[in-house]
Amino acid sequence: MLDPKLIRQDLEVIAVKLKQRGVTLDIPRLNALEEQRKTLQTRLQDLQNERNVRSKAIGQAKAKGENVDPLFQQLKELNESLKMSEEQFTQIQIELNDLLARIPNIPHESVPIGKSEADNKVIRTWGEPRKFAFTPKDHVDLGEKFGMDFATAAKISSARFVILRGALAKLQRALVQFMLDLHTTEHGYQEIYVPYLANSDSLFGTGQLPNLKEDLFAITGEQGFYLIPTSEVSVTNTVRDEILESEQLPLKYVCHSPCFRSEAGSYGKDTRGMIRNHQFEKVELLQIVHPEKSYEAHEEITRHAETVLQCLELPYRLVSLCTADLGFAAAKTYDLEVWLPSQNCYREISSCSNTESFQARRMKARYRDTKTGKPELVHTLNGSGLAVGRTLVALLENYQDEKGGVHIPTVLQKYIGQDYLGK
Repeated sequence: MLDPKLIRQDLEVIAVKLKQRGVTLDIPRLNALEEQRKTLQTRLQDLQNERNVRSKAIGQAKAKGENVDPLFQQLKELNESLKMSEEQFTQIQIELNDLLARIPNIPHESVPIGKSEADNKVIRTWGEPRKFAFTPKDHVDLGEKFGMDFATAAKISSARFVILRGALAKLQRALVQFMLDLHTTEHGYQEIYVPYLANSDSLFGTGQLPNLKEDLFAITGEQGFYLIPTSEVSVTNTVRDEILESEQLPLKYVCHSPCFRSEAGSYGKDTRGMIRNHQFEKVELLQIVHPEKSYEAHEEITRHAETVLQCLELPYRLVSLCTADLGFAAAKTYDLEVWLPSQNCYREISSCSNTESFQARRMKARYRDTKTGKPELVHTLNGSGLAVGRTLVALLENYQDEKGGVHIPTVLQKYIGQDYLGK
């Protein structure tokens, strides 16, 4: 959430920055609600002051033995007016907070300005896409003979689910183990295990609610749980309503979890295979840092995700998302896009974002400033390190041979116990 004070002071500037994201701020409604809020707040203060004066007058009249019934009647009418004004103030505050909660983060000054993903900026590429002496197959055709089963998954659940058997299930597990080992032993992250169900407060804190509700799977019942769309939700909310000591920062977590997304609005996109499923595995990197360190941390978390691809020797490119392509909570995002031979293009495999204090303000996540002793908002960052299913897809396609077999990258061989998937 943006700082309400900043919005009140620099509303026009905020509106311009949001326009760069393709978001039109409803300035008239925001101004109207703010004026009503201020008017009602002033009225409440006046009524409360008047109630204090009248209560004091009743006490003085009683001391003198005077009839206080008329004064009590006046106080009763005043209390009714006060109650009505409090209800109006509460309703205006709810409407104002709801409007503010739906405003996305403003882009960092270094973010490319653009109107669509076509305006994203390629920062660098790594590795050369392999040139095949045969027509490469896609991961679905390759995977079916190794245990990739979409038909049975659809029978059990629906389309956009997959069953992995045998060697492929083992290969996916090997990828998870490799990523966790790399990030914990080489990059300094603490592994963390979290709930896969989150309450609405948690999803509000990281920005999925209220705007992105349609992309969530809600659990029926009175508890109000949702399946997590990413472990970012659970891990980041570990510091909700907390005041950390400055020396505790940075906090660096790595978390493996399944992720669940309804993929609302993506109908017709990537319906074949594992690119866009309702359930998938991800190894997520999270950092909670001092505000002055957040952009340094953003570069670091991106490098850590890149290292996974480099170790697997998968060609990729690093892209800075333009203003129109940023996620709701992000001030700046780098995407890592891996090369997929069957599509002859790069596809997203990791997204690394700095949300600055946007999530922290929603969560009331703070640290104690060593100079002032006052609580200040932390900055939160997240990045896929990596999306496991898409990494599996990239391995199958990039390491295939003419016989339809798949070679196993060197770094995974100790985890899977073989160097080749044949018949």
